[in-house]
Amino acid sequence: MTIDVNRMGVVGGGQMGAGIAEVCARAGIDTIVCEADATAVQRTRDRITASLGKAVDRGKCTAAQAQGALGRTTFTGELDDLADRQLVIEAIVENTDDKTELFAALDKIVEDPAAVLATNTSSIPVMRLGMATGRADRVVGLHFFNPVPALPLVEVVTSLHTSAGTAALVEHFATGTLGKTVVRSRDRAGFVVNALLVPYLLSAIRMTESGFATPADVDHGMELGCAHPMGPLRLADLIGLDTVAAIAESLYEEFKEPLYAPPPLLQRMVEAGLLGRKTGRGFHVYEQVATENHRG
Repeated sequence: MTIDVNRMGVVGGGQMGAGIAEVCARAGIDTIVCEADATAVQRTRDRITASLGKAVDRGKCTAAQAQGALGRTTFTGELDDLADRQLVIEAIVENTDDKTELFAALDKIVEDPAAVLATNTSSIPVMRLGMATGRADRVVGLHFFNPVPALPLVEVVTSLHTSAGTAALVEHFATGTLGKTVVRSRDRAGFVVNALLVPYLLSAIRMTESGFATPADVDHGMELGCAHPMGPLRLADLIGLDTVAAIAESLYEEFKEPLYAPPPLLQRMVEAGLLGRKTGRGFHVYEQVATENHRG
C-alpha cells in the first residue's frame, strides 16, 4: 500500500523550488521551504505570495485557497527544521558538488529512515547523489518543469539502487496528490525531456553563432513554420542559459557526443552574466527581470 505524503520539504526557494512548494501547499500538504539565509527566505516568501496572487487573479484558485496554501507553508533558513519530513525535494543550483554535499547532510538530518530524498536535477546522475547517503534505495529523481504550477509534467528518475517502493511512492505523490502526469526515465544524463530538447537548443545557438540566421529569425522560423509555442532561443532564455550550459556539459560528459558540447557563444554569454530572462538579457532583451534560476 502506498503511503500518502503529509509532510514534505523543499530545499531551495528559487523559481523551481518555490513552484514546487506552491503546488504542494495548494494540494493540502504541510510544506517547509528551506533557503540559505534570511534574505533568501524573504525572497522565497514574496515569490510564492505573488504567484498565489496571480493564480487568484486568473481564477485558478480562490483567495481563501491561496491563504490556506500560505498557511500550510513554513519558511526557514535551517536544514534541521526538515527532520520530521516524509519527503524532501532538493531544488538548489545545478552543481554536482553542492547537491552531493546537501544530500549527505539531509541523510543525517531527516530522521525517518523510510523518508525519501528526491532531486529536481535536470541532468546530474541520481546514483551519484544517492551514494552520498546511507539510503540510496530511498533517493530518486523528481524533475518538475517551469513554471511548476502550470506545466503538468514530472519525470520520475530511478537509479540502479532506487527501490520499487520509492518509485511507487513518488509516482503516487506526483499523480494522486499533485495531479501531475508522470513519465519514467532511467538514470542517464538529460533523462527524457532534456536529452531531446537541449541538443535542439544547442543547434539553434550554433546557427546564430555562425551568422546563418538572427535570433529573431530562428525563433520565428520554429514558431511560425513548425507551430512551436516558443522558439528555441526564447526557450533557452526562459530556462536560463547557465542551466542550458550545465545540462549540455552533463550530456557531453556522459556521452562524449560533440553536438552535446556547449557552443563557445553560450559559454561566453554565461561568463558575461547574460543568462536570459532572469537577468534581462540573453539572446533577446527583456524588460522584466526575474531573480532566480528557472527550470532545473
